Amino acid sequence: MHDLVIIGAAAAGSSAAIYGARRNLDVVIVTKDIGGEVALSGSVENWPSVPSINGFELAQLFHKHVQEYNVPIELGAEVMRIEQKNNYHIVHTTDLAGNEKQFKTKAVIIASGIHPRELGVKGENTLKGRGITYCTVCDGPLFKDKITATIGAGNAAVESALMMSGIAKKVYLVTKYGKDSVNKGFPRAETIMVNKVLEAENIEIVYNANTTEITGDTIVSGLTYTESETNEEKKLEIQGVMVHIGTVPNSTFVDCPKKSPSGEIEVDNICRTSCEGIFAAGDVTNIPYKQISIAVGHGATAALSAIDYLNRWEEQK
Repeated sequence: MHDLVIIGAAAAGSSAAIYGARRNLDVVIVTKDIGGEVALSGSVENWPSVPSINGFELAQLFHKHVQEYNVPIELGAEVMRIEQKNNYHIVHTTDLAGNEKQFKTKAVIIASGIHPRELGVKGENTLKGRGITYCTVCDGPLFKDKITATIGAGNAAVESALMMSGIAKKVYLVTKYGKDSVNKGFPRAETIMVNKVLEAENIEIVYNANTTEITGDTIVSGLTYTESETNEEKKLEIQGVMVHIGTVPNSTFVDCPKKSPSGEIEVDNICRTSCEGIFAAGDVTNIPYKQISIAVGHGATAALSAIDYLNRWEEQK
């Protein structure tokens, strides 16, 4: 039986693993990938001690630090469910080949993060991977010298538009907010990033726009939206769409902890969930700010909380 199973290998999971290993716990990380959304981030400019670093590079540094402590990592493993048995847990996983594997553990830290929210509009399902992407860092270079549209009003959308301004011929940044609204139409983005967008010569901001359809026969050729103030339908001729409208917690595999209506796992100030022996950290939880530095601290808190729990753990006969 393991002392601790950590689900996820991004900011929170890596931090938790380091703290657990330093206390000489029998720790194993179970994860689908390395780095999660951190690895898919563009330029990270708010990580203390490093003025600017690529998200993928930062995720690799996290991973390298974990490897220094020889923490086993089950890579490519998707958690299907967590089963409670007396006062221990069984983490059920499936690998890419469909093989099942179980991990028996005294405690669990869920640090499974988030995934991009979809638009839910006509044409989206058929054109995924055919001009629609949810990861500008991954797919942006495919649209060199083309005309693209980024949809969203937060940091991810603004960063996407800025990245594409150096790749594409023209970039539309589509926000549902008005020009005179909070932070010039981008209430969830950092002001310094918004100002960079406003200064970019090949970025055109489309305000008050509610996207209704992505069009194209076999690849993206256009975007249809409704102008909220006039209710007028308008169209953009484009060859690519970057969707950055928020995220969804990766929490469907677990039922025991209490969750918010949006699926975030609810935790207290030391990362305990409502399920004994199960802790959660990072973006998958109900912490109000989804930031890399906060997730790292949350992972450390979850590990220390799990350590306190394990110090009192006794096997039930």
